[in-house]
Amino acid sequence: MSNEKNLKVIKDLFVIKDGLVLYSRALHVLVDPNLFGALMSALDSYASVLAEGGLSSFEIEQRRFTLIKREGFIFIANSSKKVKEKHVLNELNSVADKFFSIYELEFLKNWNGDTSAFANFEQEIKDSLKETIDKLVKAFW
Repeated sequence: MSNEKNLKVIKDLFVIKDGLVLYSRALHVLVDPNLFGALMSALDSYASVLAEGGLSSFEIEQRRFTLIKREGFIFIANSSKKVKEKHVLNELNSVADKFFSIYELEFLKNWNGDTSAFANFEQEIKDSLKETIDKLVKAFW
């Protein structure tokens, strides 16, 4: 097994359905996650009108945002532009697989809109998420 496969490449992660953020993990919150979710849904809808499949990624300074869509959900990962997009897509697909294995389609179809149902998702995907130095320092102090 290569070391690249074991790298934690995802910095920030968002799971969005119809503009609503079901789950988010952002290392540095610069904008409200729900505002970000609504904006990403709107951008993807607009991009879908321009090109089949919609938005798949975009870059801002040294960050890349990668999107995958499944079953009406948008999974968005933020990573360094230095990381190969293929690695980010592999991790993001793994995250989506875990999401749908934990939250089955029947549950999601009947979901009541309470986002707290997804609060423990981070524990299931912690191997995919980058940690900050601050989190590590807090753990030792």
